[in-house]
Amino acid sequence: MSGGTLAGLLLAFASAVVINLAYLREHAAAVGLPALSLRHPLHSAGLLLGDRPWLLGFAMESAGFALYVAALALAPLSLVQSISAGGIGVLAFVGARRAGRRLTRVELIGVLLSVLGLAALAVSLVGGKAKQGSGELGPILIWLGVTAAIAIALVTLGRRLWGTAVAYGVAGGLFFSIGDISTKLTTQGGARSAFVVLLLVGYSAGTALLQIGYQAGAALTVAGLATLVTNALPIAAGTVVLDEPLPDGILGAIRLVAFVAVVTGAVLLARQQPRTGMAGAAAAEE
Repeated sequence: MSGGTLAGLLLAFASAVVINLAYLREHAAAVGLPALSLRHPLHSAGLLLGDRPWLLGFAMESAGFALYVAALALAPLSLVQSISAGGIGVLAFVGARRAGRRLTRVELIGVLLSVLGLAALAVSLVGGKAKQGSGELGPILIWLGVTAAIAIALVTLGRRLWGTAVAYGVAGGLFFSIGDISTKLTTQGGARSAFVVLLLVGYSAGTALLQIGYQAGAALTVAGLATLVTNALPIAAGTVVLDEPLPDGILGAIRLVAFVAVVTGAVLLARQQPRTGMAGAAAAEE
């Protein structure tokens, strides 16, 4: 593993910690605000931007994103996302502590799987060569388009099936994954710098959906599901459309086990929890 890749993974870890702490701050602020709604975007944005605790959380999230961009400039997308997925443990432990409760057995298992997955990922890097992929434009655009279509379907239909917290958490994660993949493409420079437009759209839509979801469910439910989707899809995209190869032999097998462990841990940690906040009922009806 090159020094640049190692530095990129360290930056990814720092980014994951900062961003997930930011999610907790944003959640704490959002649940105390009047109901947010996609039907009234300017009013909702005004409520958020006029709230200092939320702005602090957003500033932290922005700082974490800057670290993430630096990580992507140095390391392959799939590896950066695998490290970032471990940030859900921050949501679990810090969130439970702030709520004055202990983690359940399922949550502890989820954290353990995430940690073991990250350890396995580190092992898979020993002696391996991490290749920066590029991929062809056509498949990349199809991937991003299908992702956006699924996110929109969840916003319009999914909340009636699974509730606002779950539907908006997953949809937010889908839009964030569009932003993450677009960020990687933008760092490649040249004509691909135009992907900065999709970067902005993806992160803006994802952020808006998470704030509404926060008013309908716990941080670990909403941000946990968003983190799962945000990291799982770019990991897959790195191999499927960006031509980032898996290592050969045993290292490749270990890498696959690492991905599965991290994603499984995230799923267990993102189980639906009780709705919180005065605006929860109103958000669920939006």
